[in-house]
Amino acid sequence: MRRVHEPPKIPRLKRDAHKGDRGRVFALGGSLRMSGAIRLTGWGALRGGAGLVTIACPDAVHAVVAAELTCALTLPLPSRKGVFTVAGAALAKEHAARADAVVVGPGMDTGPRTFLRRFLDGLEAPVVLDADALNLLALEPEMAASTAGARVLTPHPGEAARLLDADVPKDREGRVRAAARLADKFHAVVVLKGAGTIVCDGDRCYVCGAGNPGMGTGGTGDVLAGLIAARLAAGADPFPAAAQAVFVHARAGDLASAACENAMIATDLVANLPAAMSELCESAPARRKTAKASKSVNNRSRSRRRRS
Repeated sequence: MRRVHEPPKIPRLKRDAHKGDRGRVFALGGSLRMSGAIRLTGWGALRGGAGLVTIACPDAVHAVVAAELTCALTLPLPSRKGVFTVAGAALAKEHAARADAVVVGPGMDTGPRTFLRRFLDGLEAPVVLDADALNLLALEPEMAASTAGARVLTPHPGEAARLLDADVPKDREGRVRAAARLADKFHAVVVLKGAGTIVCDGDRCYVCGAGNPGMGTGGTGDVLAGLIAARLAAGADPFPAAAQAVFVHARAGDLASAACENAMIATDLVANLPAAMSELCESAPARRKTAKASKSVNNRSRSRRRRS
């Protein structure tokens, strides 16, 4: 397997870029008990560079999601006891069809199995399967094969063990082998989270050297799922998109740890994503001075010479 040592640079935006050029992300998740998860995913997608983000959540939590994510669109879907019902699957698919990338699972709960099956069936956009989507996938693996587009799976070791029906080793090489097995089983790019997060598509492997133990707190994986979706929506292929997102996510964690690793929470990563993104973005060329600005500089120079 070929080892990739660094993720590719993120292209700088063109001067005439608009929100449609930057990609559309459709994020599906949340429940009455875990409304924060899909909000963190939304922040990850927004800070990851997506031009338009739509958050689809149960109608029971729509108000709190919409109030926080003022930069995103929202789509309330029918729910029962705060969890998606199958009645909303068709509407969710209709909106997802307009997206450049989809992320599904954060905070979704494991109740809406039929809802997820119907939503994924025939889905053409690249999809990031995270959290409870992975737990449901472990029960019904064929759901992944029903999607028509590229797939990125983002398990932590416990989720990976359920997907493989086998323990995941703790050593690095064992983790790489486990990620490769998952990639082969689901024909997907796999992001195996943990100390030294691994990105693997079966042929290539990237092991992230950044990050710290302070990132081991609830919600950080939800941010990562949104970041990956944003890079996919921007047009990156699944493996480099995942590698870019993993690096930016880990660097945001390192920047956040400057205060105190022990006190870190997921929103600290969100706050540091712009600085982390800047480390991987291509440098912008020096801006030319406009004729008006050049004339102003020359006038000031002549004025200083006369005074002297």
